[in-house]
Amino acid sequence: MKVKPLGLLPKILIAIALGILCSLFFPAWASRLFITFNSIFGNFLALFIPLLIIGLIAPSIADLGKGAGRLLIITIGVAYLSTILAGFFSYFTCRATYPSLLGDSVNSLSQMDMSSSLKPYFTIEMPPFISVTTALVMAFMLGLAMNSGKTGRLSDVMHDMRDVVESVISKAIIPLLPLYIFGIFLQLGAEGKVGPVLGTFVKIIIVIVIMHVTVLVLQFLLAALVSKKNPFRALLTMLPAYATALGTQSSAATIPVTLACAKKNGVSQEVADFTVPLCATIHMPCSILKITACAYAISLGLGMPCDPALYMGFVMMLAITMVAAPGVPGGAIMASLALLGSMLGFDANMQGLMIALYIAMDSFGTAGNVTGDGAIALIINKIASKRK
Repeated sequence: MKVKPLGLLPKILIAIALGILCSLFFPAWASRLFITFNSIFGNFLALFIPLLIIGLIAPSIADLGKGAGRLLIITIGVAYLSTILAGFFSYFTCRATYPSLLGDSVNSLSQMDMSSSLKPYFTIEMPPFISVTTALVMAFMLGLAMNSGKTGRLSDVMHDMRDVVESVISKAIIPLLPLYIFGIFLQLGAEGKVGPVLGTFVKIIIVIVIMHVTVLVLQFLLAALVSKKNPFRALLTMLPAYATALGTQSSAATIPVTLACAKKNGVSQEVADFTVPLCATIHMPCSILKITACAYAISLGLGMPCDPALYMGFVMMLAITMVAAPGVPGGAIMASLALLGSMLGFDANMQGLMIALYIAMDSFGTAGNVTGDGAIALIINKIASKRK
């Protein structure tokens, strides 16, 4: 029998467990080997992020503008509003609950010296050729230019660049992530920091699962007000899409099932065929919810700024940046690394913790995203029927 390869989540969990276990007996020289790899890999990520932003976001923005007129604008607006509201909901929920819920875990993190006592043997500097902000602006400009339909060669080049970027992510970065996570937890364990981190992780995951369910219920209640459908029946009808996304970890791969579920909810074929593939690309409420919740926990634990103005700007920019996310498992957290560094001040180790914590729940975020696409399809279907 052909053995099914392990998915990314099991590999990450194994890497965390092995990192903690090996930290108990690895000599310092062996630990420094993995820390050296992490230093080089982290620098490569910093170099690659601007290329990721341009290569994924520009073609995605260009593809959004084809053939749907005002209904396209309405759908994009509804999806973007849903995404940022989920991020705001996550931020204010965390702001209200984390200080008391995390309690001793936050105090332990804040009292830890996060500077590393173990240093890499050497590092290779790879400074990014442009800043994150410049890459974002360039991606928007190129995407909008390609929408004009007069840049055929540019469009071909940018779509080829997207293929290259996705190939680097899927064939280099994603396969090496478990080793990167192993090195992070090996270092945390060797320096006596792993206990507070894991204690915080478990509590955060519980809060995020509750928020996921709450967001989905609210989305379908709102869709029911607009479409006059039974919200809970409509939500249950979307469960096959939820289950499929749990297994595939990909919004794009779940599109056929999401389409079937949306049509079963009474969405017309024309509207479903338009909204579901579009929302699979731009509607990321549960992903942004997770990233915001994880980032807030790390910021709070390390005594970094957590004020509303900072996080509101972060959420609104992240909702745009994540149009690059659906093509690759774990793509949302990869797309967010630039903003985590530039807007929230996360260093390589903090970004590594974000990756580990996010991927531990990656399937649930993807499943929540595609289920929420069904709610948007109901809303757009009602709007489209009124315009006929």
